[in-house]
Amino acid sequence: MPFPGLLFAFQYNKPEISADIIELIKPMNPFKKVLILLFAVLLSFRTFAETPPTEGMWIPLLLKELNITDMQSKGLKLSAEDIYAVNKSSLKDAIISFGGFCTGSVISPEGLLITNHHCGYGQIQQHSSVEHDYLTDGFWAMQKKDELPNPGLTATFIVRIEDVTEKVLNGTNPQQDEAERSRIVSANISDIEAKSVEGTEYKAKIKDFFYGNEYYMFITETFRDIRMVGAPPSAIGKFGGDTDNWMWPRHTGDFSIFRIYANKDNKPADYAEDNVPYKPKNFLKVNLAPKQKGDFTMVFGFPGRTEEYLSSYAVKHIYSVSNPAKIKIRERRLEIMRGEMAKSDAVRIQYAAKYAQISNYHKKWIGENRGLKKLDAINRKREIESRFSKWIAENPDRNEKYGGILPRFKEIYDDLDALSISRDYVNEAGFGIEMVGLAFRLQRLVETAKNGGTEAEVKAEIGKARDRADAHFKDYFQPIDRVAMTDMLRMYYQDIRKEDHPDVMKTIESKYKGNFDAYTSDVFKKSVFASREKTMAALDKFNWKKMEADPGYQLMNSIIGNFREKIAPQLYDYLAQIDKLNRSYVKGLREMMTDKVFYPDANSTLRLTYGQVDDYKPADGVFYKHYTSLSGIMDKNASGEEDYIVPDRLRKLWAEKDFGPYAENGEIVVCFTGSNHTTGGNSGSPVLNGKGELIGVNFDRNWEGTMSDIMYDPDRCRNIAVDMRYVLFVVDRYAGASHLVKELSLVQ
Repeated sequence: MPFPGLLFAFQYNKPEISADIIELIKPMNPFKKVLILLFAVLLSFRTFAETPPTEGMWIPLLLKELNITDMQSKGLKLSAEDIYAVNKSSLKDAIISFGGFCTGSVISPEGLLITNHHCGYGQIQQHSSVEHDYLTDGFWAMQKKDELPNPGLTATFIVRIEDVTEKVLNGTNPQQDEAERSRIVSANISDIEAKSVEGTEYKAKIKDFFYGNEYYMFITETFRDIRMVGAPPSAIGKFGGDTDNWMWPRHTGDFSIFRIYANKDNKPADYAEDNVPYKPKNFLKVNLAPKQKGDFTMVFGFPGRTEEYLSSYAVKHIYSVSNPAKIKIRERRLEIMRGEMAKSDAVRIQYAAKYAQISNYHKKWIGENRGLKKLDAINRKREIESRFSKWIAENPDRNEKYGGILPRFKEIYDDLDALSISRDYVNEAGFGIEMVGLAFRLQRLVETAKNGGTEAEVKAEIGKARDRADAHFKDYFQPIDRVAMTDMLRMYYQDIRKEDHPDVMKTIESKYKGNFDAYTSDVFKKSVFASREKTMAALDKFNWKKMEADPGYQLMNSIIGNFREKIAPQLYDYLAQIDKLNRSYVKGLREMMTDKVFYPDANSTLRLTYGQVDDYKPADGVFYKHYTSLSGIMDKNASGEEDYIVPDRLRKLWAEKDFGPYAENGEIVVCFTGSNHTTGGNSGSPVLNGKGELIGVNFDRNWEGTMSDIMYDPDRCRNIAVDMRYVLFVVDRYAGASHLVKELSLVQ
């Protein structure tokens, strides 16, 4: 038979040949028929080969229904039950929410967990001092007794997930106003949550999905004794610093290691010396095999927030109004900190975590705006809205349900700009003054006493106030705050419309003749919040009237009070209307696009995303391969830039090629990129291969892809992970903590 290869292709790959092509070739001679069919087959193969990476952050409960076939076709070797199950151990039992702001994974039968260096940064900084500078030198507990406790840090596991949409929406109907619907939904949620964990130590949290079209409940178990085990020096864990943040190529060993402790019954407990390492239901094996472009990957974690279904009006607001304002304020705050941190190691340590936190999203928002512009995101959203409008117009019932959505979006966002700017300036400039933040945290004490609280209640609040003040002043340097107060208030005055100014601006205009420096000097001279000694003395002889009259407290009260009275009522009314419109809009889109599988926006709940190890081309003539190496670290170090400092021991190991069993072709792979759809909160998430084995720790995205929170682009969006072989190389060869490697289950 001629062309046996073509028969093989049909039998085993089953490409789809259009009925139009079949009709077209009927009159043709056999040879031409075969040529055209062969061409069609090749086109079909090309389509399969170039299928873009899978967008989406998927609820593990629904993998079997929505994703598992696609995942297995791309290289997954597991079943849906291997990933998420309730009645048997599964991958979900090795994934934790680290502190509620990052993800971590359990990697040993003794409760060892790995997350990012930047996720553990606050704990590393809290344990650091000039004498024990763990930020600079790193930290390694060579015995369990040396592991450091971290009050307030938690590790939360998901016990199970349930679809409770029908129960939550019981008693609601489309004709209700939003306030009544919200009241019913809230009451239902409280009742369901309480009954679901009654008589257990678990907690229940119900979250809305698709803007309230669906609801899922997450039953959780939270461990409260989490101890720091290991962290590389910042020259490894933060290598590249702000220069490389959100960038690729990347060479950052962004990991830290902690351990979960439990009581003797393996249950959650507060810190106690006799607690023991937690025995997990499951832990991840670590795979040391080389990674190739196209290898299947998945990321399991707790992504924070995405907004993939926003209207064009919302995207325009973010791009043109909100992001530029926040970027501008943070640029100045970072500049102030940077100047003082460069002068003193003590100040550098005090402000390291604050600086990193402020800098992170400052750079992200810049990249996000660049990405939205490059994608022409606003016009692409408008194209969807044009299709939506046409679809509505085709049916009177649709027009009745959805016809007013887009016009109302336009009306609201036209009015929202000034209100949103005022909110952003409260959050970024108002609370950018650290004294304002401290006064705000002591507001409950003043209000308790002012409103006739009992002596015991006031005493309890004074105790909490002392703790808050202690934490505040431990990492506080007054010269930074003085400059910040002057500059933040001046920016607030200049950039916010006058009718939205707090009354303190009138005081500065009249009493201080518009001199912000003079006002700041007076506040710091007179306020009890200017120093630890003054604050503690005021708490020793607490008098709510005196504290309320304090100029630092009055500044806070003016900014916050103005927002609550003038801005918040109208702003929150608009936001409530937007939520309702979004709910209807997404419902309509799902009805219109019946061929599309929709995934819900991230909302800090457990999700799985999948893709592949992949390179990318961010711009014309620019190509980035999918991995970086230790040699690249040395190349960057040669530039002499401060962010590219290399520890002497790392340089020595590299020069001597002392790589142990962690090398690939005589080199250490440091980081790699993949096409997994990630966002904030995925920091520390495990990157897994098709067998569910740990191959990397997710820590960032590429700058060209930071708009993926709003619009995903398979050609540009990449997640960045530190390779587990580099992690183990640092732990074993650099730090000499081989006892930690021995705890792990390694797969060659």
